[in-house]
Amino acid sequence: MVAEGEGAATGRRGEDAALRRYTRAGYALVARNWRCRLGEIDLILARGATLVVCEVKARRGAGLGGPYEAVGARKQAKLRMLAEAFLASAAGTALSAAVAEVRFDVASVIVSDRGDAVHVFEDAF
Repeated sequence: MVAEGEGAATGRRGEDAALRRYTRAGYALVARNWRCRLGEIDLILARGATLVVCEVKARRGAGLGGPYEAVGARKQAKLRMLAEAFLASAAGTALSAAVAEVRFDVASVIVSDRGDAVHVFEDAF
């Protein structure tokens, strides 16, 4: 049985690990857990003229397959709509003026007591 909140803690830890990987690679965090009426984007990052919309999937093991496998066609379509909503909300700002490319990544994180393994699928869809 999974303790209530354990899934949320795993998700938060996965987001933390993915964010560390991006910041080490020179990305700046624009927003975390950005929400609107359509849903939520886990991480929005920027480097140069590239804005990255990142869906983070974290699990405590790979017994059910890789976490990235949970990002199917429906989730991809939802993330595209969310990205459009985010860009519309940022219209007229310095951020929107600087963005030339939007990329959709999936960060697949296996959380364990021995450390967290992060694999980022850049330009995943």
